[in-house]
This record gives sequence, structure tokens and C-alpha cells, in this order.
Amino acid sequence: MFPSYTLRRLLEILGDDCQVVGDYDGSIRGIAPLEQARSGDLSFLGNPKYRSLVASSQASVILVPEDYEAARAEGQVHIRIKNPSYALALVCRDIEGTLFPKPPAGIHPSAVVEDGAEVSPDASIGAFCHIGADAKIGAAVLQSHVTIGRSAVVGDESYLFPHCWVGDYCEVGRRNRLHGGCILGSDGYGYEYIEGEHQRVPQIGNVVTEDDVDVGANSTIDRARFGSTRIGLGSKLDNQVQIAHNVKVGKHCLIVAQVGISGSTLLGDGVVVGGQAGIAGHLKLGAGAMIAGGTAVVSDVEPGSKVRGYPAMPMMLFNRMAVLQRKLPELFKRFDQLEKTVKSSGAETNRSSK
Repeated sequence: MFPSYTLRRLLEILGDDCQVVGDYDGSIRGIAPLEQARSGDLSFLGNPKYRSLVASSQASVILVPEDYEAARAEGQVHIRIKNPSYALALVCRDIEGTLFPKPPAGIHPSAVVEDGAEVSPDASIGAFCHIGADAKIGAAVLQSHVTIGRSAVVGDESYLFPHCWVGDYCEVGRRNRLHGGCILGSDGYGYEYIEGEHQRVPQIGNVVTEDDVDVGANSTIDRARFGSTRIGLGSKLDNQVQIAHNVKVGKHCLIVAQVGISGSTLLGDGVVVGGQAGIAGHLKLGAGAMIAGGTAVVSDVEPGSKVRGYPAMPMMLFNRMAVLQRKLPELFKRFDQLEKTVKSSGAETNRSSK
């Protein structure tokens, strides 16, 4: 599956901002971690903790940081570059284009395109897709079984994987990647308790994802009660994330798997939310805030804060409490001994006074 690369081709991908130490005229036939690599493989040093593995690695080409100056093995090439991990990502991006080529433009015969829908001639519409009336599809790729609602919009260069569903009037920006089974535009969870019954509150808004947004598999973003639920430019949602109605996610946020964000909460730019965190409704998470995995956020979070715990508290406080908590059994044991000593001394004093 791995295409064969020459060192020259590799340098073309990486650009001029790198320094080559050594020479290698063979082909690069695979990518492997430092300790597993063999001759003909490409590897990289992305984490300083693995620095000691470089010397013993059998990889033919290794991407290393700019400040790495240790000797290399005979016949091995070191490519010094600012960010080896991102450099490897550039190579993998090139490989991805070979392994998963963009489908040709056109509409599969089994797809259904309703009256009034506009589909770019450069779009690729896969088998059993359904495009609702008055929808607008740019030069995007819709793999099989994708459903686009009435008057919905999908921007140029977006890629929708099988079984995605974009609801009526929702808008997908340019260069979005919507992975399998994700839902944009399901009803927000809204009810009013009237005379002993839960009455449904219609959700008549939409969902808007701005450019360069990724939405992971089986994630759900609810349409707004009115207005828009919005995912900001460049934000990335992992698998099985739940975004409730009228939530506003800022630019370049990262939201990890199984996070739930309740209605009308606002996330500033650059917020990071760890896996399985829960965020209550009508809150504000300031720009650059970091929410640790499993945290329960029940109040506003200041910009740049790092919080953790149930309920959320400053990260340093949580860490101190965790250290003290581990000491509790020994502290209780010492307290019990002290209590026995005090009681014994008291009893001895009472006998002496009689």
C-alpha cells in the first residue's frame, strides 16, 4: 500500500526549510517508529523522550529536530526540521492522496437530486445520496448514503463520508470533513412542562460550520431553537461529541471524544476540551481555556484557565488535593493512634487524681 519515495521526492514535499545530513540513494518503502524501523523505512523523532532510540534505529531516513546533532548510523540520513511530527504529517498527506484518491466528478445514477437543488459540475455525489430541494452543493465529495436536507449548503472541497446527515437549512463551510454517521441539524433538546406534560418546543434554527471544520464519526450537532448553532473556523470535533442547541464554538477549538456541551454555552477561540468532559448550559468558557478529560464544568471558566475535576476547579488545586487524598489512609492511621494515646493519658491522669 505504501508508495515508493526517493529522498529527492521527500524533500520536495517537505520544502526548503530543512537541512539534510548524509545521503541515501535507495527507495523509501515504509514509515515506522524508531524502534521498529528497518532499512528503507522513514521514521521521526517527535517526542524528546524517545531521543535515545535514534542512535539504534535502523531507519534509512529520520526526521529530527533542528537542534539534533548526534552522530548518525552509516548509510543513514537525518533531516533536521523545525517540527518533525508535522513534517511526517505532510508526507502522510501526500500518501493519503495516493491511497484514497478523490472520486471523479459526477452524480451516481442511484443518487436522488430533488427539484431546485444546485450541484456543482465539479462535485462527486456517491451512490444512494439524497439531496433535498433547493440545496446547494459546491465542488465537494459526498460518499455513499449521504443525506442533504432542503435548502442546505455544502461548501467547496468539503468531504462527507458515508451516512452523514446534514439537516434542512444547515450550512457546511469549505474544506470541512464530516466523518461517517455524524448528524448536523437534529432537533435541539427543548421541552416545556405544561399541565403535567412535556410539550416539545420547536427548533427552527440551523447549524453552521465555518471553514476547515472536522466533525468525527457519530457526533451530533443540534439545530438552534432559533438562530444558529455555530462551529467556528478551524475547530475539530472528535468522535461521539454532542453539541446542543445554540452553542457557539469559537475558532480553532479542540473537542475530544464523548464530550457533551449543553445548550447556549459559548466557547471562546482556542478552547480545548478533554474526552468525556461535561459542560452545563448557558456558560462562557474564555479563549484558550483548557478543560481536562472527565471534568464537570458547572460555572464560567476564565480565559486561559486550566481546570479539572468534579466539579471543575483550578488544575493546580486539583493536583494538590489528589496528592493529599493519597495520604489520607496514613493520616487516619496516625490520627487513630494519637486518639488512643490521648485517651490513655486521660485515663492515667484520672487514676492519679483519685
